[in-house]
Amino acid sequence: MKLTKGLEQAVCVIALLATQDQEIPVSSHIINYRLQGSPTYLKKLMRKLVVNNLVTSVSGINGGFSLAKAPEKITILEIIEALEGPVITYPNTGLINMVFQDMQPVANQGDLVLMDVFHEADKYYSDYLGKQTVEDLIQETLGLREIPILNWNDLAEKKGLLRKVLKNVNGNDEK
Repeated sequence: MKLTKGLEQAVCVIALLATQDQEIPVSSHIINYRLQGSPTYLKKLMRKLVVNNLVTSVSGINGGFSLAKAPEKITILEIIEALEGPVITYPNTGLINMVFQDMQPVANQGDLVLMDVFHEADKYYSDYLGKQTVEDLIQETLGLREIPILNWNDLAEKKGLLRKVLKNVNGNDEK
Protein backbone atom coordinates (compact mmCIF):
# COMPACT_ATOMS: atom_id res chain seq x y z
CA MET A 1 0.00 0.00 0.00
CA LYS A 2 1.34 3.37 -0.94
CA LEU A 3 -0.27 6.36 0.69
CA THR A 4 -0.63 9.49 -1.41
CA LYS A 5 1.20 12.79 -1.13
CA GLY A 6 -2.10 14.21 0.07
CA LEU A 7 -1.70 12.35 3.36
CA GLU A 8 1.56 14.14 4.10
CA GLN A 9 -0.10 17.44 3.25
CA ALA A 10 -3.08 16.64 5.47
CA VAL A 11 -0.82 15.77 8.41
CA CYS A 12 0.99 19.08 7.90
CA VAL A 13 -2.31 21.00 7.78
CA ILE A 14 -3.57 19.29 10.93
CA ALA A 15 -0.28 20.00 12.73
CA LEU A 16 -0.41 23.63 11.61
CA LEU A 17 -3.99 23.95 12.88
CA ALA A 18 -3.03 22.21 16.13
CA THR A 19 -0.56 25.02 16.84
CA GLN A 20 -3.01 27.76 15.89
CA ASP A 21 -4.93 29.82 18.44
CA GLN A 22 -8.34 28.10 18.27
CA GLU A 23 -10.13 31.45 18.48
CA ILE A 24 -8.58 32.54 15.17
CA PRO A 25 -9.11 30.34 12.08
CA VAL A 26 -6.16 29.99 9.69
CA SER A 27 -6.96 31.39 6.26
CA SER A 28 -6.79 29.08 3.27
CA HIS A 29 -4.32 31.53 1.75
CA ILE A 30 -1.88 30.98 4.63
CA ILE A 31 -2.31 27.19 4.50
CA ASN A 32 -1.71 27.20 0.75
CA TYR A 33 1.32 29.47 1.20
CA ARG A 34 2.80 27.10 3.78
CA LEU A 35 2.15 23.98 1.66
CA GLN A 36 3.21 25.67 -1.58
CA GLY A 37 0.76 23.49 -3.45
CA SER A 38 -2.15 23.83 -5.79
CA PRO A 39 -5.04 25.93 -4.41
CA THR A 40 -7.47 23.61 -6.20
CA TYR A 41 -5.96 20.52 -4.57
CA LEU A 42 -5.93 22.24 -1.19
CA LYS A 43 -9.69 22.85 -1.50
CA LYS A 44 -10.26 19.14 -2.15
CA LEU A 45 -7.99 18.17 0.73
CA MET A 46 -9.66 20.58 3.15
CA ARG A 47 -13.09 19.39 2.08
CA LYS A 48 -12.17 15.79 3.00
CA LEU A 49 -10.90 16.93 6.39
CA VAL A 50 -14.06 18.97 7.03
CA VAL A 51 -16.44 16.20 5.89
CA ASN A 52 -14.65 13.75 8.20
CA ASN A 53 -15.00 16.12 11.19
CA LEU A 54 -11.28 16.71 11.67
CA VAL A 55 -11.40 20.37 10.64
CA THR A 56 -14.06 23.06 10.78
CA SER A 57 -14.51 25.73 8.17
CA VAL A 58 -15.53 29.30 8.94
CA SER A 59 -16.64 31.45 6.03
CA GLY A 60 -16.32 35.21 5.79
CA ILE A 61 -13.62 37.82 5.74
CA ASN A 62 -11.99 36.53 8.93
CA GLY A 63 -12.76 32.93 8.07
CA GLY A 64 -10.55 29.97 7.58
CA PHE A 65 -9.98 26.61 9.19
CA SER A 66 -9.65 25.31 12.75
CA LEU A 67 -9.39 21.86 14.27
CA ALA A 68 -12.74 20.25 14.97
CA LYS A 69 -11.35 18.53 18.06
CA ALA A 70 -8.27 18.64 20.25
CA PRO A 71 -4.94 17.34 18.84
CA GLU A 72 -4.86 14.55 21.44
CA LYS A 73 -8.17 13.26 20.04
CA ILE A 74 -7.07 13.14 16.38
CA THR A 75 -5.25 9.98 15.36
CA ILE A 76 -3.10 9.38 12.32
CA LEU A 77 -5.53 6.61 11.36
CA GLU A 78 -8.38 9.13 11.23
CA ILE A 79 -6.37 11.32 8.88
CA ILE A 80 -5.50 8.36 6.65
CA GLU A 81 -9.12 7.21 6.53
CA ALA A 82 -10.33 10.76 5.79
CA LEU A 83 -8.10 10.93 2.73
CA GLU A 84 -7.62 7.35 1.60
CA GLY A 85 -10.63 5.51 3.03
CA PRO A 86 -10.38 2.41 5.22
CA VAL A 87 -7.04 0.62 5.38
CA ILE A 88 -7.30 -2.30 2.94
CA THR A 89 -3.94 -3.39 1.58
CA TYR A 90 -4.98 -6.48 -0.37
CA PRO A 91 -6.79 -5.62 -3.62
CA ASN A 92 -8.33 -9.10 -4.15
CA THR A 93 -9.01 -8.93 -7.87
CA GLY A 94 -10.10 -12.58 -7.99
CA LEU A 95 -6.89 -13.67 -9.70
CA ILE A 96 -6.46 -16.75 -7.48
CA ASN A 97 -9.88 -18.04 -8.55
CA MET A 98 -9.08 -17.37 -12.20
CA VAL A 99 -5.62 -18.96 -12.16
CA PHE A 100 -6.80 -22.05 -10.28
CA GLN A 101 -10.29 -22.26 -11.78
CA ASP A 102 -9.91 -25.99 -12.48
CA MET A 103 -9.26 -26.53 -8.73
CA GLN A 104 -12.06 -24.33 -7.43
CA PRO A 105 -12.26 -25.58 -3.81
CA VAL A 106 -8.50 -25.02 -3.44
CA ALA A 107 -8.69 -21.65 -5.15
CA ASN A 108 -11.53 -20.55 -2.87
CA GLN A 109 -9.58 -21.65 0.20
CA GLY A 110 -6.40 -19.91 -1.03
CA ASP A 111 -8.39 -16.74 -1.63
CA LEU A 112 -9.84 -16.86 1.89
CA VAL A 113 -6.45 -17.57 3.50
CA LEU A 114 -4.77 -14.66 1.68
CA MET A 115 -7.63 -12.29 2.51
CA ASP A 116 -7.42 -13.30 6.19
CA VAL A 117 -3.64 -12.72 6.29
CA PHE A 118 -3.95 -9.20 4.89
CA HIS A 119 -7.02 -8.43 6.97
CA GLU A 120 -5.07 -9.32 10.12
CA ALA A 121 -2.10 -7.21 8.98
CA ASP A 122 -4.45 -4.29 8.27
CA LYS A 123 -5.84 -4.60 11.81
CA TYR A 124 -2.34 -4.39 13.35
CA TYR A 125 -1.46 -1.44 11.15
CA SER A 126 -4.73 0.34 11.95
CA ASP A 127 -4.46 -0.39 15.68
CA TYR A 128 -0.97 1.12 15.80
CA LEU A 129 -1.92 4.24 13.80
CA GLY A 130 -5.10 4.57 15.86
CA LYS A 131 -2.94 5.06 18.95
CA GLN A 132 -0.71 7.75 17.41
CA THR A 133 -2.20 11.20 17.95
CA VAL A 134 -1.38 14.53 16.39
CA GLU A 135 -0.46 15.77 19.87
CA ASP A 136 2.04 12.90 20.24
CA LEU A 137 3.67 13.74 16.91
CA ILE A 138 4.00 17.44 17.66
CA GLN A 139 5.30 16.88 21.18
CA GLU A 140 7.88 14.34 20.01
CA THR A 141 8.94 16.52 17.08
CA LEU A 142 9.40 19.64 19.18
CA GLY A 143 10.54 17.92 22.35
CA LEU A 144 8.01 19.96 24.31
CA ARG A 145 5.20 18.93 26.65
CA GLU A 146 2.93 21.78 25.61
CA ILE A 147 2.05 22.46 22.01
CA PRO A 148 3.05 26.06 21.27
CA ILE A 149 0.17 28.24 20.16
CA LEU A 150 0.79 30.56 17.23
CA ASN A 151 -1.22 32.81 14.98
CA TRP A 152 -0.22 31.68 11.51
CA ASN A 153 -2.21 34.54 10.00
CA ASP A 154 0.14 37.10 11.55
CA LEU A 155 3.46 36.72 9.73
CA ALA A 156 5.43 39.10 11.98
CA GLU A 157 4.30 37.33 15.17
CA LYS A 158 4.83 33.94 13.55
CA LYS A 159 8.48 34.58 12.77
CA GLY A 160 9.29 35.61 16.34
CA LEU A 161 7.36 32.74 17.92
CA LEU A 162 8.81 30.20 15.52
CA ARG A 163 12.32 31.34 16.38
CA LYS A 164 11.51 30.90 20.07
CA VAL A 165 10.04 27.42 19.47
CA LEU A 166 13.08 26.41 17.42
CA LYS A 167 15.40 27.64 20.16
CA ASN A 168 13.47 25.53 22.66
CA VAL A 169 13.71 22.48 20.41
CA ASN A 170 17.45 22.98 19.96
CA GLY A 171 17.95 23.17 23.74
CA ASN A 172 18.42 26.92 24.05
CA ASP A 173 15.42 27.38 26.33
CA GLU A 174 14.65 31.09 26.05
CA LYS A 175 11.99 32.46 28.37
